[in-house]
Amino acid sequence: MSIPQLPPSIRLVEVGLRDGLQSVTETIRTEHKIELVHLLIDAGVREIEAVSFAHPKVLPQLADAAEVMAAVPRLPGITYRGLAPNLRGAQRAVECGLDELVVVVSADEEVSLRNQRLSVDQILADLATIGNLTQAAGVRLVVAVACAFFAPARGPVTRAERLRIVDAAVDAGARGVYLAATSGEEHPGEMYDGVAEVRRLYPELEVGVHLHNRNGFAPANALASMMAGASWLEGSFAGLGGDLWFPGDPTVLGNAALEDLVHLCQCLDIETGIDLEKYRKVSDRIVELTGRPSSSFVSRGGTRAELAAAHWPATL
Repeated sequence: MSIPQLPPSIRLVEVGLRDGLQSVTETIRTEHKIELVHLLIDAGVREIEAVSFAHPKVLPQLADAAEVMAAVPRLPGITYRGLAPNLRGAQRAVECGLDELVVVVSADEEVSLRNQRLSVDQILADLATIGNLTQAAGVRLVVAVACAFFAPARGPVTRAERLRIVDAAVDAGARGVYLAATSGEEHPGEMYDGVAEVRRLYPELEVGVHLHNRNGFAPANALASMMAGASWLEGSFAGLGGDLWFPGDPTVLGNAALEDLVHLCQCLDIETGIDLEKYRKVSDRIVELTGRPSSSFVSRGGTRAELAAAHWPATL
């Protein structure tokens, strides 16, 4: 199927090992995280956000970041990314053999203070130093614009607030930025406009989107972002993750399920390089490890191929 403006291929970034697991209170053992990495690679995933360098007391689930990075397989074409919430985290991260470092800067002041205990100005003040740090270490810098479009307890985020962070990322030497649909209440119109504007202002900058699915718009937001020229989309196995302190049913607060994004792209002949059936084994495994049900539509409702191959019961 062909829709004008959709690309022939798209990069899909798996964030489940970081943004997914950070919402899980029961500790997942390091060896199980490495097992998941192997399963992801076998399924064709090539970009994996594997770790976070937040303070261990803040995110004990991810306190084994250095151990994980020491044990992951180093294979051609596999990119490992880690997240740092601040300068100290970035200093720890560049020593661990990452390919990419993500620094999160919220476009909303209140979310910045609550999540990182720093103001937006304080985080931006360190961005140039982090840029120099990553450049010296040979690590690519990506800046995440959290709450790029909409913020909880507030509503829409302004264009100026969003572009302020993008401008600072470019000044710091970032290779790419991603616009995060953090609240899950973003809609396709603002996603399209936001991605298209950054692409227009900075044609050499790679622009991704990080998707949540509170309002069920994640697939539509993915389509809009791809039509606007997004370089990559981000999701999590089984839809795991999300900031559970936002109001609402926890089952809808997670990331976009990456298997649903793979299925969407597969139906539209957009190449991802990911084998959907092998990837579903990853989602099944994370459900076993966490005891949390999948929020993925593929997991709960099956694929087009499965429905086409189904048989009517002998009697109705």
